[in-house]
Amino acid sequence: WWLYLAALLLLLLVFVPGIGVRMYGARRWIQLAGIRLLQPAEMAKLALIIILARVYGAPGVWPRSRWLLVLALMLTALPVMMVAAQPDLGTASVFVPVLASILLTAGVPVRSLSGLAALAGLLLALLLILLLAPPALGWSEERHDGLLRSCGISSYQQDRIMVFLRRDADPLGAGWNKAQSQIAVGSGRLWGKGFRRGTQNILGFLPRTVAPNDFIFSVIAEEKGFMGALGIIILFAVVLHGAFRAALQAPDRIGRLLCVGVAALIFCHVFVNIAMTIGLLPITGLPLPLLSYGGTFMISVMIALGLVQSVYIRGERN
Repeated sequence: WWLYLAALLLLLLVFVPGIGVRMYGARRWIQLAGIRLLQPAEMAKLALIIILARVYGAPGVWPRSRWLLVLALMLTALPVMMVAAQPDLGTASVFVPVLASILLTAGVPVRSLSGLAALAGLLLALLLILLLAPPALGWSEERHDGLLRSCGISSYQQDRIMVFLRRDADPLGAGWNKAQSQIAVGSGRLWGKGFRRGTQNILGFLPRTVAPNDFIFSVIAEEKGFMGALGIIILFAVVLHGAFRAALQAPDRIGRLLCVGVAALIFCHVFVNIAMTIGLLPITGLPLPLLSYGGTFMISVMIALGLVQSVYIRGERN
């Protein structure tokens, strides 16, 4: 519990002037003496996995309890709302499949999960209606923007979603990174252009601010081609296989839920990151585990894999 509460406290500190730093229109970092130290949202993902495993893995717990499900939803909703308020909808969306995977593994009835999935689908449909219906009804841009802001959707998030829905929208602005990423991936062909010979990256068409982190897969696909990109995906599959193997051999329910939660977290990041670089999902800013440049996310992933390794070792001993 104290890890979860510490994560919530860190998320609150992001909004404190002088401690939380604003970058690219969002408050996501904690700084001291002008030095960026921590991105609390990344640690909050790990804390949520641990607390949900603790709640559903405690001895004598009945996983079909509705009150337990309500508790799990509340524990997830708190960090989701705080991360979304930064605003960082991409990171906030990762909490949902992590919750769903842990609930399914814990034995929550499929009927309850289906109802939650239907609710999520309804909310997504309402979001699309808010984005597309007002302009079709003749609303002014200012009025439409005000409606979306009142729903917590900032202007840059609107641009990213609209660029995804309309491929020709703002190719020199909000759609630039997406277009250059697709060019980089496609131009790599089968074997790639060679190490440090990718023109989109080296010449700066793919901005240097995003090439080492959010769009590192585009750089790999351009330089190493389809085969290099396929190799990266196979390596991630090996990592996920190890996590699920540890879950199957876990000596208790807590260990099993920990491993499944970590596997879901890594899978979501890999799936969303690769899908956004090739244009199948909107640009979200989710990094690629173990490859993207970044301190807090790398540390949180290593801690998560360390937890999985610990569960596996205990299973081997038993």
